[in-house]
Amino acid sequence: MNEKYDLIVIGAGMAGVAAANKCGAAGWRVAIVDALPYGGTCALRGCDPKKILRGGAEIVDAARLLDGKGIDPAGLAVNWSDLMAHKRGFTDPVPGKMEKGLKGNGVETLHGAARFTGPDTLEVDGKAYEARRFLIATGAIPRPVSFAGADLMIDSTDFLNLEALPKRILFVGGGFVSFEFAHIAARAGAAPIIVDRGARPLKGFDPDLVEMLIARGADVGVEVQRKTEIVSIEASGAVFSVAVNSGGETRVIETDLVVHGAGRVAALADLDLDAAGVAFGDKGIIVAPHLQSTSNSVVFAAGDSADTEGMPLTPVAVIEGKVAASNMLKDAEIAPDYSGIPTAVFTVPELTRVGMLETEAREAGHDVDVRFTDTGNWYSNYRIGENSAAAKILINKSDDRILGAHLFGPEYGELINFFGLAIKLGLTSKQLKSMTAAYPSVGSDLGSLL
Repeated sequence: MNEKYDLIVIGAGMAGVAAANKCGAAGWRVAIVDALPYGGTCALRGCDPKKILRGGAEIVDAARLLDGKGIDPAGLAVNWSDLMAHKRGFTDPVPGKMEKGLKGNGVETLHGAARFTGPDTLEVDGKAYEARRFLIATGAIPRPVSFAGADLMIDSTDFLNLEALPKRILFVGGGFVSFEFAHIAARAGAAPIIVDRGARPLKGFDPDLVEMLIARGADVGVEVQRKTEIVSIEASGAVFSVAVNSGGETRVIETDLVVHGAGRVAALADLDLDAAGVAFGDKGIIVAPHLQSTSNSVVFAAGDSADTEGMPLTPVAVIEGKVAASNMLKDAEIAPDYSGIPTAVFTVPELTRVGMLETEAREAGHDVDVRFTDTGNWYSNYRIGENSAAAKILINKSDDRILGAHLFGPEYGELINFFGLAIKLGLTSKQLKSMTAAYPSVGSDLGSLL
């Protein structure tokens, strides 16, 4: 006999946990299942542990920037093993804390691989379950690649568990993972190379600021090779020979480690969605704007599992998880609000964005006032010895509203949130500029950027 629930959530990452807690607290009989430890990519294998490692890289970088300005960085170095232990001090307790919180809201926690056996039934390691509703929030996995030797690469999860950092590291792909990890590795004493098949890495960010980031990375030893395709990877002992093609010529790069940074896809392959009649594509489960499957009304999807307008970010996944839960509880059709959500590449310093790119704003027909400022010689950057920083703010001339903000520099991962709030609330640049900030703080630079 099947166990019957009001809701079964598949995937115990941030989207799934948010939805399960909301529905459990509302009195529904809810179960959540995952074959991996509870917490998902962000808390265990992504954003949070990555930024802990970045903390060590920032210390080294900050000391070097002030070399000759009152700080002697001689002998300062990252102890990779100790830094990893510090990371585990955060990640190790996460699954237990997640499960405790879920159980506190009446959610039953299951462990194992789930697969659908029908439109409203599934199995978890051979045991049958049935539910009135399902939420699929299984996250993403590294994008499959087809070149010979692809199986010799490690992924971001493996990188975040390295007990020792090799001297030479090659990152495949020019996205978030490659740039963030390369910047950490360079400050920790490695020699990283990013190989990107396109002409423009980090395509979702302002191209002018991306070029500044690449130049800043080059100063600390991060090499970026563009228009370069991976042909094959071969291993000989502890050394990898990576054949690459650039401009029609093939050459070999020798390295000690190859890391997959070539994007991610929805982790749906093991769910047997066809058995449930759930339509899906390359970008995830096909859902209506309110996150309900277009082909099976009992199924909802959120986060990287859903094909939506939202960016593949943890805050977006949480929003979608909560909205999906609310729609299920109230039998409503509310769509998530994706306006004003910032994103950041946490290199050193960070590159951020909220709203439209300049090209997007012009293509949408806006008359754009582009306010670009090189802030490398501003007090907030001079104070810490940084000279590579800039901002590009896009203002709609017709109504003075902010269309987009693009920042590259120290602490701009915090500053970008002000612009996100302004876009979400429809504030004008004049209104935002009227804010009086604590001085001297990076936030006090906001008015001058406008």
